[in-house]
Amino acid sequence: MPGWVELHCHSNSSFLDGASDVGDLVDAAADAGMDALALTDTNGLYGAVRFANAARERGLKPLYGAELHLLDAGHLVVIARDRQGWTSLCRIISAAQLAGEKTKPRATFALVRENAAGLFALTGCAHGAVPRAVRSGDLDAARETLARLASVFGERCYVELSDHLDPDDPVICDTLASLAGEQGLGCVVTNNVHYARPEGRRLHDVLRCIDLGLTLDEAGKALKPNGEYWLKDEVSLRQRLDRFDEAFRNARVIADACADDLLGLGPGVRGGDAPSTFVGKDRLPGFPVPEGHTAFSFLYALCQEGARERYPRITPAVSRQLAHELDVIDRTGLAEFFLINWDIVRFCKERRIPAQGRGSAADSIVAYVLDITKVDPIKHDLLFERFLTEDSRTMPDIDLDIATNDREEVIQYVYAKYGERYAAMVCNVVTYRARSASREVAKALGFRAETIDRMAKSIDQYHVDPTIYPSAAMHPAYRHPGREAEHGWEGPRALPDTLEGLLEIFDAKERERFPLFRELTLAIADFPRHLSIHNGGMLITAQPLVDTVPIERATMPGRNVAQFDKRDVEDLGLVKMDLLGLRTLSLVKDAVADIEARHGERLELGTIPMDDPAVYDLICEVDTIGLFQVESRAQAQALPRVRPRCFADIVVEVAIIRPGPLQGNAVNPYIRRRQGKEPVRYAHPLLEPVLKETLGVILFQEQILRVAMTVAGFSPAAADLLRRAMSRARSSADMERLRGPFVDGARRNGVDEKTANEIFHQIAGFAEFGFCKSHAAAFALTAYHTAHLKLYYPAEFYVALLNNQPMGFYSPAVIAGDAKRHGVAILPVEVNESSAKAIVELWD
Repeated sequence: MPGWVELHCHSNSSFLDGASDVGDLVDAAADAGMDALALTDTNGLYGAVRFANAARERGLKPLYGAELHLLDAGHLVVIARDRQGWTSLCRIISAAQLAGEKTKPRATFALVRENAAGLFALTGCAHGAVPRAVRSGDLDAARETLARLASVFGERCYVELSDHLDPDDPVICDTLASLAGEQGLGCVVTNNVHYARPEGRRLHDVLRCIDLGLTLDEAGKALKPNGEYWLKDEVSLRQRLDRFDEAFRNARVIADACADDLLGLGPGVRGGDAPSTFVGKDRLPGFPVPEGHTAFSFLYALCQEGARERYPRITPAVSRQLAHELDVIDRTGLAEFFLINWDIVRFCKERRIPAQGRGSAADSIVAYVLDITKVDPIKHDLLFERFLTEDSRTMPDIDLDIATNDREEVIQYVYAKYGERYAAMVCNVVTYRARSASREVAKALGFRAETIDRMAKSIDQYHVDPTIYPSAAMHPAYRHPGREAEHGWEGPRALPDTLEGLLEIFDAKERERFPLFRELTLAIADFPRHLSIHNGGMLITAQPLVDTVPIERATMPGRNVAQFDKRDVEDLGLVKMDLLGLRTLSLVKDAVADIEARHGERLELGTIPMDDPAVYDLICEVDTIGLFQVESRAQAQALPRVRPRCFADIVVEVAIIRPGPLQGNAVNPYIRRRQGKEPVRYAHPLLEPVLKETLGVILFQEQILRVAMTVAGFSPAAADLLRRAMSRARSSADMERLRGPFVDGARRNGVDEKTANEIFHQIAGFAEFGFCKSHAAAFALTAYHTAHLKLYYPAEFYVALLNNQPMGFYSPAVIAGDAKRHGVAILPVEVNESSAKAIVELWD
């Protein structure tokens, strides 16, 4: 029979009060023989979705809760029994966070009393009102508080018993058990976990010092008294608490009473086994449609009208694809999702705000005829199944790029249309990077300020061999593309320039603690530090947001932010709009307006011909300063070799200078084949139709799907699940589990095992970093448009470029020099004539 489970456990999502991530805690629980675990982070559910995924991967039942810090009743642990309990949790946390300031929620007992349905309550750690009163000897106050809790939660209230080897703990536990018996309440054993294993204590102490602004030498009683706050097994806890056998069994009772699959994570979301029912399309907020229409019939009418505008002649291919996509949208119940995005784009068009959808949404002809995207998926052979399939378990994703200067106006439109109770920004969890980690850990360890500053500034110069002198900067979480100097992976340099140079400035204490500094800086890598706002993600829900997702104050006035990040929201299937600011579109807006005012020609994004040889000449000549996506040094090296002569070539150019193709060694083979220096090869004839456009090299994510469908016989949905799983695989064992079905399917299609493995290896190496073709096509459209503006209207282009700095790779001085080379004079500042921004003026 399953035994005791831990019901009071903090992860590193209890910001600076938990020293293990959810994966480590789940692993420790599984190693301890538990089949369930509760996550009860402080005043939030930040780690709930990642915890759910980790628990399912290890076969554990996840229980969701929080440790609430009540202003008038101390710490209180609450655990959701069912979906009503989840809603209660979200309401309590949201109301407390919104009532206070950022990072300073104001939770009260009255708030808990109003939202107690579906929750278990535990009296908490030493800071709980009941145990605190017992420790102070005020048993009457303890009885009064316990009675108040019992009046709200009834038999769902349990007295928490923990023994951390403090001399007073046995007596405290006996007294608490006696008080519970007086009121007919049960007890439950917990260990108030703050780290997965015993060695986590040192990191926890440092985290607490960072939070409190103290050094280890100053912290004293502000830290836990010992290292007993790790995830122990039942045998270990019974050594001190065996006399409370029923309290051990009550933990099992609570765990069994909590609902399974509370968040409704479905298959394809790392380990689920059942379709999502808690969130998803049923959470769409609804969209008002004209009388006599349903959402789908209105969408259908808009698509027919849009198709006639986009296609002067509707070919059979257009008709078939539009009918197919509308059928899928109808079956999945996502008509409102498309209408919401159409409405946002409509708002932008009315106010002449440049906006276009990108990402996999550009694979959809429905998005194209609704003018959400600007790239024709028929003309460019894009794959709708990369965007949406009938049995998709996650909501589709449309990234809307909006002119940066106007993005706030669009966000406020969404807030006004759906209401603040139904809309909030998605969070971004800010994590520790090399410099921030080194500064804060060193300060907590008592390093001097001048030493901390020298060490932090030296992070960029750690070029030593990591196998001999490992540095904090070598941790994978600190790796940044294009900034390899920070990684610690380059060849060794003279040691006086690196670690030995630092050792010379250390005092005796710093020299002694440097190994610990290095260990803890590595251990804290990628730990959550605080919450910020995602740069564009916005949640919209049908029911009040606080019934579904916990929200809190953002630093920006008047903004609320959900406690779930983009990946959490995707896993839950919540409706998210990505409203992303793009400075290049502000450039386009300003230049287009200026051109229209001066020349009477309106050059909206997506309206100019894409076959102008002069534009391609400009790009091939690497006259690309100020152009979107093709102005970098890497692009400058590739453009003369690739020599794009049509729009499809620009799509490839945008996609090829990316980590995926570079890491997968796809760039040079493609260029050599394009130059005729090596023959085009295919690992198997089945690949030729899929890879012909890229000369036998995988460059796009859509090609992964097509390879899986063509070679291994996967359905479109299965192929996309394979792509997602590949991109998230964390170990060779994970990849091996994916390899089997692919190879088996390929063999059934007549592909020999060796070739099937070779193809699998090729797509697996590319999957994590691959670029979506539809995404590249949307970017290529903007790149072409900026090239057209630069070629034909250089004055207006450079004025708009200078007025929207900072952007791109070049300074205003370089841009001004490039303008002069194109015959555009840059006039000096004139007190009586100059405007606040650059303007175009005729000058003799």
